Amino acid sequence: MSRSIKLFYRLSGIVLALVMVMSMDIKAAAGENTTGSKEYLDSLTVGVAKILDPSTEARGESSVSENSVQVSANSAVAKETVPDITVQEQKTEPAAQKEPESDLVMADVQNALNVRAEAGEDAEKVGLLYKDCGGKILERRDGWTKLQSGSLVGWANDEYLLFGNDAEKMAGEVGNLIVTIETDALRVRKAPNTEAGIYVVMAQDDELDVIQVMDNDWISVAYGNEIGYVSSEFVNLDFHIDEGETVTAIKAREKAEAEAKAKLTADQGAVVVGADDTRLLAALIYCEAGNQGYEGHLAVGAVVMNRVRSGAYPNSITGVIYASGQFTPALNGKVAKVYGGNIPDSCIKAAQEAIGGATNVGTATHFKRAGVHDGIVIGDHVFW
Repeated sequence: MSRSIKLFYRLSGIVLALVMVMSMDIKAAAGENTTGSKEYLDSLTVGVAKILDPSTEARGESSVSENSVQVSANSAVAKETVPDITVQEQKTEPAAQKEPESDLVMADVQNALNVRAEAGEDAEKVGLLYKDCGGKILERRDGWTKLQSGSLVGWANDEYLLFGNDAEKMAGEVGNLIVTIETDALRVRKAPNTEAGIYVVMAQDDELDVIQVMDNDWISVAYGNEIGYVSSEFVNLDFHIDEGETVTAIKAREKAEAEAKAKLTADQGAVVVGADDTRLLAALIYCEAGNQGYEGHLAVGAVVMNRVRSGAYPNSITGVIYASGQFTPALNGKVAKVYGGNIPDSCIKAAQEAIGGATNVGTATHFKRAGVHDGIVIGDHVFW
């Protein structure tokens, strides 16, 4: 073999050896890069762990910023950590505050609802809850509610009761805000501040027609066609709704009414009453609508008599007028004062005609200041 050929093979061997060494270096380098990629993925896991538990950094574990975490949705990191983040976020959300439920309950009947000693249709009847009557919830179970309405305590079927917003809405319509003046002279001002002008100074036995309790300091009231304001410091507020009757109270009332009928001095046909009842109704008419015309007088009298006839209220004029929470002048003592004084003839005439069956408001059983309810408007009142 010539020297040149030998030299060629030697050079080829050197080149081949160099290529093999370079290949080994490339593989080694590739191996280092693969190891680096694994460490990078491991660092991502640590970075997400830091989001879930920031104390990992304090323990000296490596991490990356939250913003630098970019992982495929198919990667193990995404599968394992994303649900954990969601759970963590859900755990930190504040629990919703539940509104306290009202303990008010109202009867939802046309006439009257039986109240029983125990929760069941076969239990002993202890009283009646009439239309527009309400009370306080004491206990609820199995579709029955134990309630207190005045001196009546017992169980009523939920099917005939209203709760929550429905009960509050009805109470607002049929209840009355009783306002007692607790000073010798109460100033009705033109604005809710002590520097405002004065419409009138009311005496202690005068009656207030409340529009709204504005805050802890002032109450808006009706004064003629104007809105006046009185300081709540000098009045006492008490909201009344009609109460149920116990069986004992019903028997006592019926006995008294039977005895009264034996002493009748007048019979107007539709309802049998005595002279005292006529005067009592006239006194209420004066208190409720004394500043109104005769139509307003008759309308108030008709409402009372409609209740007497309805079966949903006490069946006497006295019982209706003095029912708890119904007629403010009766509850604050004004009717009693008017009864013993001079009552205008127009009020007496309206009482007599209403007792005889006359009505200009149909079968209405309620009235309030005009503007607060739909109905028949007569003077300053709306009747429904």
